[in-house]
Amino acid sequence: MEADRILAELSEAEALLERRIIALMELTEALAADAQPEEPVGPVPVPVVAKEPVAGSVVPGWREGMTVQALAPEYRRLLAVLEAGAGPEGLRAKELAGLLGGELVSAKVEGVRVKAKRLAARGWLAEERPGVFTPRGTTG
Repeated sequence: MEADRILAELSEAEALLERRIIALMELTEALAADAQPEEPVGPVPVPVVAKEPVAGSVVPGWREGMTVQALAPEYRRLLAVLEAGAGPEGLRAKELAGLLGGELVSAKVEGVRVKAKRLAARGWLAEERPGVFTPRGTTG
């Protein structure tokens, strides 16, 4: 399926990005070690430009202290709708698509399902039963 191919390509791209980030960090450390300064110097801070995530951004894995601001707007909206509309049983992708105001056609529902699965895989929400999503930490 086209969606599976795209997901596989996205996964490969994310892995490549992670490897490049690690390589950049190792290169920075190696260059700093070769510099041999005359007096000891602490670690050099790497400037980070805080950018607002945009549609199509990589979904980071959830960890303690992270907020939804780390997510692109469409993922924030999906989380907000799920938290507002999910009962103890959770919601399926079709129900989420309806609450998000999308057409209930298979392509739209599948898009919501892929986003919800990605959020679940990265720890932002839970999928205790296949295809049923609940906010993280609310599963029984």
